[in-house]
Amino acid sequence: MSRPDCQHIRNFCIVAHIDHGKSTLADRLLESTGTVEQREMKEQLLDDMELERARGITIKARAVSMLYHRGKEVFELNLIDTPGHVDFHYEVSRSLTCCEGALLLVDAFQGVEAQTVANAYAAMEHDLQIVPVINKIDLSHARTDEVIEEMEQSLAVEPDEVMLASAKSGIGIRELLDVIVDRIPPPDGDPAAGLQAMVFDSHYDRFRGAITYVRIMNGSIQKGEKIKFMRAGTTHEVIEIGQFTPQREACDVLRAGQVGYLICNIKSIDAVHIGDTVSHANEATVEALPGYQEPKRMVYCGLFPSDGQDFEELRDALNRLAINDPSFEFEPETSEALGFGFRCGFLGLLHMEIVQQRLEQESDIDLVQTAPNVTYEIVTNATGKTLEIHRPQEVPDSGEIAEFRQPIVRVNLVQPTEFIGPVMRLCQDRRGIQIRTEYLSPTRTMLTYDLPLAEVIYDLHDKLKSATRGYGTMDYEFMGYQPADLVRLDILVNGNRVDALSVICDKRDADRRGRAVVKKLKGEIDRHMFEVAVQAAIGSRVIARETVPALRKNVTAKCYGGDISRKRKLWAKQREGKKRMKSIGQVDIPQKAFMAVLDTGEEKK
Repeated sequence: MSRPDCQHIRNFCIVAHIDHGKSTLADRLLESTGTVEQREMKEQLLDDMELERARGITIKARAVSMLYHRGKEVFELNLIDTPGHVDFHYEVSRSLTCCEGALLLVDAFQGVEAQTVANAYAAMEHDLQIVPVINKIDLSHARTDEVIEEMEQSLAVEPDEVMLASAKSGIGIRELLDVIVDRIPPPDGDPAAGLQAMVFDSHYDRFRGAITYVRIMNGSIQKGEKIKFMRAGTTHEVIEIGQFTPQREACDVLRAGQVGYLICNIKSIDAVHIGDTVSHANEATVEALPGYQEPKRMVYCGLFPSDGQDFEELRDALNRLAINDPSFEFEPETSEALGFGFRCGFLGLLHMEIVQQRLEQESDIDLVQTAPNVTYEIVTNATGKTLEIHRPQEVPDSGEIAEFRQPIVRVNLVQPTEFIGPVMRLCQDRRGIQIRTEYLSPTRTMLTYDLPLAEVIYDLHDKLKSATRGYGTMDYEFMGYQPADLVRLDILVNGNRVDALSVICDKRDADRRGRAVVKKLKGEIDRHMFEVAVQAAIGSRVIARETVPALRKNVTAKCYGGDISRKRKLWAKQREGKKRMKSIGQVDIPQKAFMAVLDTGEEKK
């Protein structure tokens, strides 16, 4: 690759709602610039993780460098492809920090969706030059003019600035490349200054160690130089540098404005921090870049190996995953029911599901997962201290609680106008407070509600899709903690509290929820040789009970006719045996039972 100067470099990303065609547009740009040959081309080329291809979604942001020849000039275009799902918004925010411009992609039929608005505002906050693009214009049911009107209404986009394209059939791609060069400003770094490079991603290669993805803000870096990670304070020698085209391609030097990777034989996973600044080892005057805000983990759950012997393997697998995805955290914990495992924090429910699947696929570990819950705050009576509660077992007795606070999120719901009624009812059933209603166009509306996060993460997305026949979309942002009337609901099986089944819920919902959970568990727990009582309790007060009947042997089968006292004696003996068995018997609780705690939201009579 010949190395263009700063004026001939453009760094940009593609932001959009999920399924609006980001990865397909990235494919066409790679094809049009000749970065990837036709025979190597495949759909969603940058989604190289097995899970991404299976689900058809982007999970990790990917960087790729392309050379675009326009007349005699050669431009280096660095594209960072980003995910669209609300749970991976942290990936998007990291990509925006490394770019000067963003292509804002909107589907020509679906129009402006909740994530479109959220990502557009995020790009504006980072002062990026936005290029609005309407994709899929070749669809027979495309409504391009109405979508332009929606973009003007909700995002203040000038109609004559909107580019029209079809990523699938390649319409408008050359024009789009010209607009990227003309409208997006070149990076303003100084190649002669001291080295400042932002670490925006990394992954672990078992042969090469940690591979660090960097955007060079100022200065330049060459193979063989000594570099320093400022936050970690460690010094390493650069063994290889290069760019993604889209495979790793080594080069001799990376200059200000360019995006690439460093390999330094880093075997320790703790040495690389995303958001860290890389500088030359001998330069003391270079300041650290501001980095990224720490991601807020919203959902916590326990991950336990189904075979207790795999605990160390699970720890190694989580460590490897953490270098690639810094937005989840974990710490060891023990559970009476499940043994040794880890308490993990995630950005959302999809993020939790993805991490669990990646662990099972990439590390071949069989996992047991407890019901997810959100973080609460409790102000205690005795000391007035505020405690962060990541799991229900940490909740103190009700007499010690001065104030119980729950996380509140502001949810934007975009749907066709005719579904406003069902969506409002959905939010009101979950104790939502309406903030505003906005008309994006005569046929589409955006409702804004403040809702408890616990109500949002479990099933609001699924219920929204059902209520709007699949046309509704949502996006949420964390607002803070607010006091609420909450209690800890415990589940007792055979008189013993199962810590992994406890949940925190609203006091007004506790009775309904408790009844629904024990009913569900009665169906999930296998019958034993003794009667198993399944109870729901708040503190010491039992609010619901179901009984799993015992497996009974017919001990009087051999008695035919004769005196009834003989049968009574056999029944009494059987009762004694069951009683003794019940006092020492262990009840096996299957994995499905831990998730049954969640499936109780809609069993309202």
